[in-house]
Amino acid sequence: MNYFSSDFKLGILGGGQLGKMLLFDTRKFDIQTYVLDPSDEAPSKIACNKFFQGDLMDYDTVYNFGKQVDVLTFEIELVNLEALTQLENEGLKVYPSPKTLKGIQNKGVQKDFYAQNNIPTAPFERFENLENLKSKISNLKFPFVWKCTEFGYDGNGVKIVRQASDLDTLPNVECIAETMVPFKNELAVIVVRNPSGEIKTYPVVEMEFHPEANQVEYVICPARIDDKVAEKARTIALKVSESFNHVGLLAVEMFQTQDDEILVNEVAPRPHNSGHYSIEASYTSQFENHLRAILDLPLGNTDSKVAGIMVNLVGAEGYSGNVVYENIETILGWNGVTPHIYGKKQTRPFRKMGHVTIVNENMAEARRIAEEVKNTIRVISGQ
Repeated sequence: MNYFSSDFKLGILGGGQLGKMLLFDTRKFDIQTYVLDPSDEAPSKIACNKFFQGDLMDYDTVYNFGKQVDVLTFEIELVNLEALTQLENEGLKVYPSPKTLKGIQNKGVQKDFYAQNNIPTAPFERFENLENLKSKISNLKFPFVWKCTEFGYDGNGVKIVRQASDLDTLPNVECIAETMVPFKNELAVIVVRNPSGEIKTYPVVEMEFHPEANQVEYVICPARIDDKVAEKARTIALKVSESFNHVGLLAVEMFQTQDDEILVNEVAPRPHNSGHYSIEASYTSQFENHLRAILDLPLGNTDSKVAGIMVNLVGAEGYSGNVVYENIETILGWNGVTPHIYGKKQTRPFRKMGHVTIVNENMAEARRIAEEVKNTIRVISGQ
């Protein structure tokens, strides 16, 4: 199939920032793109050939959208699985496959999958709802990590439970209670695989989290860990990919324990926050490689050209409304600093509004500049 400068149409479910960054590479390659998103102000709207507003969880909306394209992918997991399955049964190429997505969409199912496939993960227990968990609280050891199994994102749907009263503010939904792992580092490995079976991993990255928001503040590549630990992380990520039989990108988030074991936390079958650094720091960005993978093209070089650190730009506490990026001109004057603004009109506390990549030959210097970026630019609201 001729993907370039032809009648070929790529469909993307979800029009957020991941879709917008993916569309940059479709334009580079001259691929026609159709995007479906619930919001008329979706960041991807300005960058695709055709934009459709609609509910990603509605069967008919997703099915009818899929009938207009030649290959279908997604930038968010919360999409109608039945519609994707039907489209695939009718011959549409859907990547990653609905079968892969089915094992990932629900975090309880995902954790069961690890247990069944001998993939190391923290001990856990699934509960039908919060009331069910409360009735068995005497069997659980504090502190533990509570996670809702569906519809969680960006730190929402996760809470460290230190005492029974911490459960009082949580929703009565299906959930898991996970043993809290005393870890040295939170790591991630992105695996890319095409339908022909070619597979590559990006270098292991290290993630530094905001203590309150449970959101990634910095992504550091390469991770500041021993080579043996890095090799172990990449090997486990490949096993996860093989077990899910995924096509496209798979971001595997992990814990490095105190005794240097690797435990899989969770995965995302799409471009991921932990790979944003790759736009500037890698030979081939995660977005370009996702495209190459789903179109069954040769995969690009996943090595880094230079050390890279990503800083997430999130809405400042105490500000909601029309977004203003304070001091962005200042950081634009610094060498190796590249801001990416997602195009969301409204800010609110901790909402992801953009990111900044810092590249430098010297990792320590890159980390110093990243801190300065974080302390200089602020995402606030105007009049």
